[in-house]
Amino acid sequence: MKNIVRKIILLVTLLALNTSQLWAQCAMCRGSVESTMGNGRNNVGIGLNVGIMYLFIMPYLIVFAVAFMWYRTSRKTREEQRLVAAQVRRAMGN
Repeated sequence: MKNIVRKIILLVTLLALNTSQLWAQCAMCRGSVESTMGNGRNNVGIGLNVGIMYLFIMPYLIVFAVAFMWYRTSRKTREEQRLVAAQVRRAMGN
């Protein structure tokens, strides 16, 4: 289990370090930003990039939250099952 967690952490770290491609824009968005940059301001481009990143990250955060709640619930259930099994063993005299 620890090996899998280490691999996942390594993968996330490598993806986080390679963020240069994450700020890329589609052709339509890029055209819109270039047309508004005529006077040297880039406020639209920065806002657009933040919006794209927000839309990109939210599904992953939701999946992570659901997986974390599932893990926590299954861990509690497993602990309760172990407690019941220990009580049964004590009651049986083993």
